[in-house]
Formats: sequence, C-alpha cells, structure tokens
Amino acid sequence: MNNSDLYKTIDSPGEEVLFKDKNSKFFGYSFPISKEEDIKPIIESLKKQHHAARHWCYAWQLGVGTIQYRSNDDGEPSNSAGQPIYGQIQSFEVTNILVVVVRYFGGVKLGVGGLINAYKTSAKLSLEASNILEKTIDIKFCITFEYKNMNKVMRIIKEKKIKILDQKLELNCKIYISVRKTISNEINDLFSTLYEVEIERLTS
Repeated sequence: MNNSDLYKTIDSPGEEVLFKDKNSKFFGYSFPISKEEDIKPIIESLKKQHHAARHWCYAWQLGVGTIQYRSNDDGEPSNSAGQPIYGQIQSFEVTNILVVVVRYFGGVKLGVGGLINAYKTSAKLSLEASNILEKTIDIKFCITFEYKNMNKVMRIIKEKKIKILDQKLELNCKIYISVRKTISNEINDLFSTLYEVEIERLTS
C-alpha cells in the first residue's frame, strides 16, 4: 500500500462460504478483531455451531505498524491449513481480522497438497465475501487551554477539518482530537506554537 497511514480491514463478519472437495466440506468465515482475546469466544461459538466437524483451522492478524499474527492447523498436517489461510490474509492485505475454516471430513483423504488448496480456497472465498474497507491510521491529541483562547484553537480545527472526539468547555477547556498520522506532526506544531495552548499526544 502506497499511503503510509492507510490500512484495510473489515468491520463486520463476512458471509459464510462453502468449498467442497471429495466429500469434505470446508466452511469459511471472517471476523473483525481488535485484540487477541476476541479470538477464543469466536472459535468456541463456531465449535458449538459445527459440533460434528473435524477441524477448526484459523489464522489471524492484528496491528498496523507492529504486526501480530498466528495460524493454527488444529490437527491437520503441519502448515497445511493455518498457513494457507494466513497467506490469503496477506494476499488481501487485511489486518485486525480472523479467518476460520471449519472442515467436515468426507471419508476420502485429500493429501497435503489437496488440503493446502482447500484451506487456501476457502479463506479466499471468505475474504471475497467480506466487506473490506480502507481506514486511516489516526493519532489522538488532547488540547488544553483557557476559555479566552477558544477562538484561535477552533480556527485551526475548522481550517484543517480536524475531527473532534470529545470536548470539555469550561474555564479550563480540553478538546480531544483525532488526525491522520501523515499530518499529525504538522497539527502538533500548529497548536504548540499557539500562546497559552498546550497539546499532548495520547497513546491510545
């Protein structure tokens, strides 16, 4: 991706997809996640839904600058399931996502090559059935100032079309803003140079 402050993800679960090969059925799913703890309840829910299935293989990726990821073969031969699923997450360039493929064994062994193809195809179909969005990496700031300086602060917010997340407008005012990463240094400098105005970058 060219733009350093853009990334792709999904904001709602994708549609269930089905791939069949030699009587084996592979159900593919994609879910938006924001942290690793989101994964276990989703897998548990799918295990209840598909209690007669044989394998629940998955891969996930989190983060934008610093990437976390994992793949799980869940009893299939090593790297025949989780890794092909993760390969599709990379191919579609999506993050903050979990892709799960549930397999019902049809009585005929597919071999490692057949499994790799089946899990890869199911993950691909699942991502194609998802609504993939482009989002910006945003940096949050808190601006602190006295009420008398409201106009000069608001002028910059208006001129630069800055998104206000929250505001406390009393004698001592605080405005929480969110700006795209690529212009965050410029915005920080603009407010830093204002007399009697403080700007602080927030970590989360």
